[in-house]
Amino acid sequence: MSYPEKVYFGEAGEVSARYRPASTPIDNGVPDSGIHYLATTETTRGEFGLYRVVMRPKAGGPATHFHRRISESFFILNGTVRLYNGDKWVEAGEGDFLHVPQGGLHAFRNDSDAPAEMLLLFTPGAPREEYFERLGEVAAADRAAFLDEHDSYFVEN
Repeated sequence: MSYPEKVYFGEAGEVSARYRPASTPIDNGVPDSGIHYLATTETTRGEFGLYRVVMRPKAGGPATHFHRRISESFFILNGTVRLYNGDKWVEAGEGDFLHVPQGGLHAFRNDSDAPAEMLLLFTPGAPREEYFERLGEVAAADRAAFLDEHDSYFVEN
């Protein structure tokens, strides 16, 4: 295995880092329930997308699904999140990690009586912001096309 192809060809480096303080308001949702867009596909030039998910107690979560074009990884920051690894549900706590490659069945939920937070990492990057922002408002007639456009395929449990 080798390093990826060069992307930067300068000789001296450049000032291009992007700092996001912890005090930055949530991007989608309300302070105790929503998503922080830490590094979007646009800011990472398509390399990855990184999001901090903040969940209220008993927030539930999406049903079992898979992605064809992107992998998804979960890192629990605090609280307890139930993660489905395609075979069984696992009670994941602070510091626990789950990587789901393309095609891997997965789901997550906060069924606990306490809030929880986790990081979601999508690779390669995909414009997940529109998915997060519009999923709840997409009409039933348009839902299948919307989900296909956003590489999300839900299955019956």
